[in-house]
Amino acid sequence: MTENELILNQDKKRFELEVEGKTAFIEYILSNENIIFLTHTEVPRELEGKGAGSAIVSKTLDYIKEKGYTLAPLCPFVASYVKRHPERKEILAKGYNV
Repeated sequence: MTENELILNQDKKRFELEVEGKTAFIEYILSNENIIFLTHTEVPRELEGKGAGSAIVSKTLDYIKEKGYTLAPLCPFVASYVKRHPERKEILAKGYNV
């Protein structure tokens, strides 16, 4: 694995991003309707303020768009990111807003 490569860890149901030897992650639930619910984002304390949180959200949203899924941003960090980047709202699942 190369640093900054988004990993889909299906066993743990989370997206992972390794930065400086530490792993940030976003937990998800994939529905039968191809909606990805992003439920929790966690960034190691050593990476706080270094852009790791924004990087993993951005890469995860790219993955969701590439796969043709829609997004249900249940995690406040993800919702805040989408709100700050309105161009990302195009992948929001029907009935969801930020």
